[in-house]
Amino acid sequence: MDRATLTPTARQSARVASALAGAQQIRDFGRDVEATLKWCVDVGNRSPRVGEGNTAEVWELLAATARHDVSAARMLEPHLDALSVLAQARATAGVVSRSIDIEPLNAGKDSSWGVFAAEAAGVRLDARETSRGWTLTGTKPWCSLAAHLSHALVTAYIGDDTRRLFAVDLRGSGVHPHPGPWVARGLPDVVSAPVDFNEVPAVPVGDAGWYLSRAGFTWGGMSVAACWWGAAVGISARLLDAARSGDADQLALVHLGRVDAALWAARAALLEAASLVDDGTSAEVGNRLLAERVRSIVADAAALTLAEADAALGPAPLVADDAYARQAAGLHLYLRQHHGPRDIAKVGRAVVTAPRAAW
Repeated sequence: MDRATLTPTARQSARVASALAGAQQIRDFGRDVEATLKWCVDVGNRSPRVGEGNTAEVWELLAATARHDVSAARMLEPHLDALSVLAQARATAGVVSRSIDIEPLNAGKDSSWGVFAAEAAGVRLDARETSRGWTLTGTKPWCSLAAHLSHALVTAYIGDDTRRLFAVDLRGSGVHPHPGPWVARGLPDVVSAPVDFNEVPAVPVGDAGWYLSRAGFTWGGMSVAACWWGAAVGISARLLDAARSGDADQLALVHLGRVDAALWAARAALLEAASLVDDGTSAEVGNRLLAERVRSIVADAAALTLAEADAALGPAPLVADDAYARQAAGLHLYLRQHHGPRDIAKVGRAVVTAPRAAW
């Protein structure tokens, strides 16, 4: 399997290499949802967590997975994120640590997890505390792979404007995933559709507002960026092949050079962010500002890679190379998790209000 590494020496950790070796044993890795999710669960049981000293290794694992198949990375990232959220909640003192008891949900080492925190107009999920515990009722949008996962962390309203995180068993009664609509050409196997909940038992994870206010929320956003970067590295490999061919001209080198510089800068940003997260100084930069900067840098590099590849390679690989077309379409859709100018505006707003600019 081709590799994508964040380390300048291009050497991967033994855990990442082992995970990729396991992926090679799956015939339709990324397409066979059940087999790929089983791989994600196994990898999650052996992978470190973001913020615990090996963040660069976690992001390298995500990047290497996306380098091979974007859909597989789209399955792995939320599973690892959910495990990190649960670990962070257990490690937090006070009401947060006391609020987690997922044993009634039949969750264990074989559980596959999603994170459903998106909102949309016209739908709402509410949590209500009863004498028997918390229950969720309503509709949650953009629930990726809900029909395949065993468990999920879900945000729900506990008042007019306050949200809280809950763990739920997706296999229980009252959980009804929609089959679509999902006509996506990118990430076709990662169906992200609404889920209806009808008085579904739920376990609170953290106090009200904890999920969105914790530093780990922004770290998870950078984990997604690591997937973007790895997928873009996969696209760039075709540019390198074209530039090495006997009939390559100067323009082929220009396309490759632009992508190389952009991906190098994005890799450097991810590595610095991983270091700041692990040594406990990310808050000094501002966790949200750091995440928005990194996501913007990586998103721009990935978008540039797609554009340069289109210009350099033309339509042929998009219509005749299944793996390449799948990679390009998957990355294009995955990048829509970055909201372009709106997210860039967040960076500008944070810089304006900061005591001094970082540069």
